[in-house]
Amino acid sequence: MCKTRIESAAKKAGAKTAIYSIDLQTLTLETDKTSSDDILKKVAEAGHDNEKFKASDTTYEGLPGCCHYDRDLQPSQAETHHEHHAGAAVSTKKENEFYVRGNCASCKARIEKASKDAGADTAEWNAEKQTVTLHFDSSKTSSDKILKAIADAGHDNEKYRAADAVYNGLPGCCLYDRDFTFGEANPKVHYEEGAKHEDHKDNETSSPKEDHSQHEKNIDGVVVTGSKAATALSKKEAGLVFNIDKKELLKAACCNLSESFETNATVDVSFSNAVTGTKQLKMLGLDQKYTSLTKEQLPEIRGLASAYGLNFIPGRWIESIQLTKGGSTVTNGYESITGQINTELLKNAKTPETSLNLFSDFNGRAEINITNVSPINDKWSQTFLLHGNGTFGNTDMNHDGFLDRPKGTQINAAYLLNYNDLEKSGFGSHFGINFIRDERTAGQIGFDKKLGQDKQPFYGVGIDISRFQVWNKTGYVFKGKPYQSIGWMNQYVYHQQDSFFGLRNYAGQQHTYYSNLIFESIIGNTNHKYKAGASFLYDGYKETYLMDDIRRNEIVPGIFAEYTLTGLKYTLVAGSRVDFHNLAGTQFTPRLNFKYDFTPQTILRLSAGRGFRTANVFAESQQYFASNRAINILPNGGNIYGLKPEIAWNYGASLQQEFKLFGRKSSIIADFFRTDFQDQVLVDLDKSPQQLTFYNLDGKSFANSFQTQWDFMPVKNLEVRLAYKYYDVQADYIGGRREVPFMAKHRGFVNLAYSTNKNDNGGFWSFDTTLNWVGKQRLPDTSTNPAEFQLPTYSESYAVLNAQISRNFNKKIRAYVGGENLTSYYQKNAIVDFKNPFGSYFDGGMVYAPIMKANFYVGLDVTF
Repeated sequence: MCKTRIESAAKKAGAKTAIYSIDLQTLTLETDKTSSDDILKKVAEAGHDNEKFKASDTTYEGLPGCCHYDRDLQPSQAETHHEHHAGAAVSTKKENEFYVRGNCASCKARIEKASKDAGADTAEWNAEKQTVTLHFDSSKTSSDKILKAIADAGHDNEKYRAADAVYNGLPGCCLYDRDFTFGEANPKVHYEEGAKHEDHKDNETSSPKEDHSQHEKNIDGVVVTGSKAATALSKKEAGLVFNIDKKELLKAACCNLSESFETNATVDVSFSNAVTGTKQLKMLGLDQKYTSLTKEQLPEIRGLASAYGLNFIPGRWIESIQLTKGGSTVTNGYESITGQINTELLKNAKTPETSLNLFSDFNGRAEINITNVSPINDKWSQTFLLHGNGTFGNTDMNHDGFLDRPKGTQINAAYLLNYNDLEKSGFGSHFGINFIRDERTAGQIGFDKKLGQDKQPFYGVGIDISRFQVWNKTGYVFKGKPYQSIGWMNQYVYHQQDSFFGLRNYAGQQHTYYSNLIFESIIGNTNHKYKAGASFLYDGYKETYLMDDIRRNEIVPGIFAEYTLTGLKYTLVAGSRVDFHNLAGTQFTPRLNFKYDFTPQTILRLSAGRGFRTANVFAESQQYFASNRAINILPNGGNIYGLKPEIAWNYGASLQQEFKLFGRKSSIIADFFRTDFQDQVLVDLDKSPQQLTFYNLDGKSFANSFQTQWDFMPVKNLEVRLAYKYYDVQADYIGGRREVPFMAKHRGFVNLAYSTNKNDNGGFWSFDTTLNWVGKQRLPDTSTNPAEFQLPTYSESYAVLNAQISRNFNKKIRAYVGGENLTSYYQKNAIVDFKNPFGSYFDGGMVYAPIMKANFYVGLDVTF
């Protein structure tokens, strides 16, 4: 809409031609008599600031919300105004205009890239005129050579015709009409600036056009600006995928991944244990273990890392997060049931950049992060990531004698090396290595970790974790076939945990090797794409619990295939995989995602799929270890702890609607998902308050999840996000069908984000606040305990308020202060029978609310 408005205003003011480029933020004008000042004034009157005139506030505010650009963005020196009149000196560069057929922004990117690869200094393709304007040095290349390269890329032009095979390999949106006469309008053109096809993203850094005219005309460059949402729901993906930018993560403390979703309504984050202070994610009403948690699209938080793995990805290391609700693609494995959360680490930089982050709260936690991302040359780049944190204070806000969170330290370091030569050789590769050492001590304040557990009267918890991983992803794009590629991912993980909970010892060791080979191509054209491949997973577990020594090796080769059908208004992704699990048997996993665009603003999505996993009953239930519950496993003929694997089907439907409100973009998304377990390992806390019982499901277990979210901007710079969630989660336990404990049926969410306009130095203020309301939750049955150690059937409802104020002094320095749980609501009876931690009724796992009152923090970000 900005492009249309700017070009229309320029032409009405007298321009012969006007071409606006969002990528370059420039307007190229061709005029005879009208001055550039007159044209630029009309452009400003239409609502668009430029280098000579500024739009009135009233006109700017009247633009649609999606057109509200950053008014403080200044043009770089290379973008300053220039014009050439008749009689200007003639350079050796020539400007030529040629007819080239194409449909859309993907075509534009492809045509201009092919032109530059063939030697053009600049190239601008115009969808309306179906022409490309070239600037090149005739001593180095020629128009014939450039047009030949354009045809080789798939686009007919006035001198060369593309090969049929190359044309047919273009994305469906790019299949232009090959029969209309050059100079006439293209009947299929559907150009939208910036809407590039996912397979043809242009990562090139473009510089503004340098125009050297040989004709009697004026050519001017006009700078205009744009912006990007911090969290966006992908309109292209068949699945329900939210892209979370690192800007979203700066709205809260975000010390690690467990704190990265405070401003996101989809993921529920809660404390799971009052002694260890651990946090767990929940999605679609089910525990974290049913969500696939990956890093760089590789398996990450699973197995022995389930309990504490969220603490191992520092927030300042994260470049972006992709959150998928419902079954994800089969190419990423079989374990996803409720969705996938993938974290991408910092690794993209055009220039060297080093960042320092210092953080401290008022309860004894301190943190430092150092990141460095730098290009080595035009193909190689590297990233250094260093994180350290420590908790040193004795925090006991409810005065029960137990630490509200563990004391200890973590050292976390990673190195990433990237190679990108996809444009020339077709090869690209990414290498990473990560080492973590984490030590935590919790329990009663007088506990001394240096003394033996049986030589002191105090209850203590010690958790020592060492983790090492190395991974590589290598890909190749076939020459002349940008739609065809092959990729191979490999990862090795070593994880060691040594821990004790009072007089109860638990230790675990895990070796994991993962490999995934993916081939991608098309059938005829890119309306019909497919992926096929093979994977291999090895998990070697060795666990010690009390006197029991439990070992197992899981060996899982698998094959998969996925087909994507793209129509004008719909996308269908159908995939399936077969995995040959040595302990769980052969497993078939089908998944289906369908998207239909009624209009560009109204999108329906449907999904269905199967997932399976093997339960790690000890590692995944450590929140209950800080109690005196005896573990009881009721075997059912399976090969993993005597239990069968967990198998579930997930079905989902969502409707996304965009519209204008207050003259700005607004959107509502409503979704419903149901998960039906075919088999499940139930964690029964009701059978006895003194037992933790595991057994396979005999009957039904299901989770219904409904969520509606509304995003809008009532006034300039103020973003509002409202959400409501309803969960119905039930299972057939030994004692009958009951609601799954610690899951509120009703939840409410409000997030407000406001930022001031940037000043000349790029400085601005940001204000963010989030309110989470959590309804009542069913609590485990403690009716057989003495009266003073019994919990009510349901918890109280409560609200948690978080807020943060940050000040960007310029592009290099940012300071922030914030508060968590500003309502100061906390669970007063977080630990049952805390006075007698070695008695039969002691239990630190009955947590349904925050265990700490309000906590305040400060932080500083400096970029060099």
